[in-house]
Formats: sequence, C-alpha cells, structure tokens
Amino acid sequence: MNTEPREVVSIEPCKGLVPLDLRGLWGHRELAFFLLSREIRGRYRQMALGPLWLVIGPLINTVLFTFLFGYVAKVDTDKLPYPLFNYSALVIWSFFASVMQSTARSLLDSRDLIAKVYFPRLIIPAVGVLSALVNVIPSALILGGMMAWYGHVPGWHVLTLPVFFLLAGVTGLAVGVWWAPWIVHYRDLSNVLDYLAKGWMYLTPVVYASSFVPERWRGLYLMNPMAQAVEGMRWALMGVGGVSWSVIGISGVVVVLVLTAGAYQFRREERSIVDIA
Repeated sequence: MNTEPREVVSIEPCKGLVPLDLRGLWGHRELAFFLLSREIRGRYRQMALGPLWLVIGPLINTVLFTFLFGYVAKVDTDKLPYPLFNYSALVIWSFFASVMQSTARSLLDSRDLIAKVYFPRLIIPAVGVLSALVNVIPSALILGGMMAWYGHVPGWHVLTLPVFFLLAGVTGLAVGVWWAPWIVHYRDLSNVLDYLAKGWMYLTPVVYASSFVPERWRGLYLMNPMAQAVEGMRWALMGVGGVSWSVIGISGVVVVLVLTAGAYQFRREERSIVDIA
C-alpha cells in the first residue's frame, strides 16, 4: 500500500496583479497535449474532406490572387513566379491568423470546460499555438513541392526560418490574448477581428512585394511585424528581398511587451469568465 503523502494544492482567488504562473503551465503540459489531440480530432470529424481543407483554402486563395494580382495587375514579385511568391506568404500568414483567431476565441470556446475543472487558463491559448503549428505542416509540404517544381533550392538562409515563424506566432498570440476577454463580453467582436485580419493582410506584403510601398511610408510600413515575417519567409526560402535584423529586433521587443501585458490582462479577466459566459 502506498503511504507516501500526496501533494495538496490550495486554490484561492488572487487579488491585485495576478501572476502568470508559468510553472503551472509546464506542470499541466500533459493536459495541453490532451486538449490539442481532442481539438485536432474534433475539428474535422464532420467534414467530408477533413484535414485537406488546410491546403485547399490557401491554394484557392493563391489561384485567385494569381489571376487578380499576377495576370491582371501584374504586381512586382521580385522575379518569382506569382503562385510561389504568394503561396509562400500565405503559409506563414495562415499560421499567424490561426494563432490569433484561436487565441482570441479561447476563453469563449472553452467556457464549459473552465466552469468544471481548474487548470491554468493560459494553457488554452497555448494549445491554439500548438494547433496552428500542426496545421501548417501540410501547407509547408505543398510549398516544398512548389519550390521543387519551379527549381528553387533553399540556401543557408533557411536556417533562419524559425525566427520568422516565432515572430508570427508571438504576434498572433499577443493580439489574441488582448481580444479574448473582450470577445467574452461582446461576441460580435469576433466578427470585427475577422475583418481587421483581412485588412491587416493587405497591409502586409502577401499579394505584393514591399517595394510597392512608397519610400516615404516604408519605415512605418516595416514596423508591421507581419511584414517582417512575410518578407523574412521569402528571403529564408528563396533568397529574394532582404531583412533588417535591427527592425526585426525592435518589432520583436514591442510584440513581447504587448504579449506580456496582454497575458496579465488575460489572467485578470479569466476570474470572471464563468459568470459572464
């Protein structure tokens, strides 16, 4: 018979500034992977094509953008075939958008679970990031096939690719944790965020090259962290364009500060989520 004393955890309401409890997040990592598995299985259970929608959506967008911007508008693509130019950007943009939207809806979508059992609530947006990483894999494989088709072989720049995905993921997480409490209060803000995301995409060099932006606006434009992530994606994979590591560093610091403040806001608001939702 096991007579070892069990650890007793006392759960009490916090007052004032609520700590982030990052140690608690690591301690509940098994729960995070369980929630990730449940989300992935449940998302495509009632879909005829299932996970194929992960690549169908970006491919349809690429076809539309190729016709509108590649053949009609004939935008500059840094001498890349437009399908490759656009799809490479859509891969990292889709990752960012998935992180942002799943994080923003995390409290609302998990309100039933939150009401039944205690766990660090920041696990829920963390699961959104992990889910977005899993979802980007099929699109990345398609992108690899497109690069082989067009004869583009990555150079040493490809080693910097995780930096740009990290920047995109942290940016999406920073925006999402700020929106999550507000979406609980006002459900239609989820629709507002969708429209803002679409507008943000056109402020990012997804369908055009950054050289399209007038020089007098270039400095302000490049402060958009997703502009750095998208341009960095193309540079890392195909060696086109360029990156400014100083601007990336500044954008990264600003995004981390916004994320930290948003995480504290998230922790403060999570205490009343059950009463509101």
